[in-house]
Amino acid sequence: MAELITYRQAVSRAIAQEMRHDESVVFLGEDVAAAGGVFKTTKGLLDEFGDQRVRDTPISEEAILGAAMGAAMTGMRPIAEIMFSDFLATCWDLVAVEIAKMRYMTAGQVRVPLVVRTANGGGLRFGAQHSQSVENWAMMIPGLKVVAPSTPHDLIGLFAAAVRSDDPVMFFEQKSLYPVKGEVPDGEIVDQLGTARTVRAGTDVTVVALAAMVPRAVAAASVLHDEHGISAEVIDLRSLVPLDTATLLQSVARTGRIVTVEENPRLCGWGAEIVSIVGEECFDALRGPMVRVTTPHIPLPSADALEDATLPSVDRIVEAVVKLCR
Repeated sequence: MAELITYRQAVSRAIAQEMRHDESVVFLGEDVAAAGGVFKTTKGLLDEFGDQRVRDTPISEEAILGAAMGAAMTGMRPIAEIMFSDFLATCWDLVAVEIAKMRYMTAGQVRVPLVVRTANGGGLRFGAQHSQSVENWAMMIPGLKVVAPSTPHDLIGLFAAAVRSDDPVMFFEQKSLYPVKGEVPDGEIVDQLGTARTVRAGTDVTVVALAAMVPRAVAAASVLHDEHGISAEVIDLRSLVPLDTATLLQSVARTGRIVTVEENPRLCGWGAEIVSIVGEECFDALRGPMVRVTTPHIPLPSADALEDATLPSVDRIVEAVVKLCR
């Protein structure tokens, strides 16, 4: 039987599912226990699992990831929360140099089965230092898996796959999605990393999106169909590493056009990698230029109207696709 829950509720359900599944799973971070998380995503976990498995930490991202890495290296499967993804900058040495490289540096003798979950992106008026979309930071680091779900169902299933992975996973939760509801069935949900999902079929153009940009791309596809007679296929990437290139290339081979919709600033966003792959692998199938819809290369503004104008919108997606197709 399916239940309608929010993306926020899906976070606590996902963590609880994995902690019930495996006693070696522990959870640590700032205000995650008694307070239930700054976004109230971890309510109830302390009551069920106790303070030995759900631990509040000092306000130190380095301490959180250092403790989590040590726990992972010695046989546990820790989940570490970094409150805002922007704060990964304060502990990036641990992420990029230590956690990502340990299995390689020890020739596979030491595994780091660690999930770093964090609130990512804009849309909630937190300003330039608490609203960055930084999944592309993690995408460029060899040794990390990178996940960014767009629905409550995908969040639970992909989180299970992340916790059960023997490699470190960066798990980005787009914070503006926390109140969004979706249907989730009863029972355990386990998905597979590295699998994209076609959320709307189409024939004229492939629109590739991630996290909060997925519902905007779907809304744009409806407008394109109803007002412009353009059939847009929408693909939710779900994972950036591993990247499901097969689903992308098969779609572009059929539609002949691609538009990426990403919350990253334009310079070096993940969409640049996508269009590079398409250009190399199925250039002959293209019927027009490859197009990226992004935020400008600026800090995200604090003013409501300016933030709305900066992030990719339904109107901007529609405008880009119409221009490409005509």
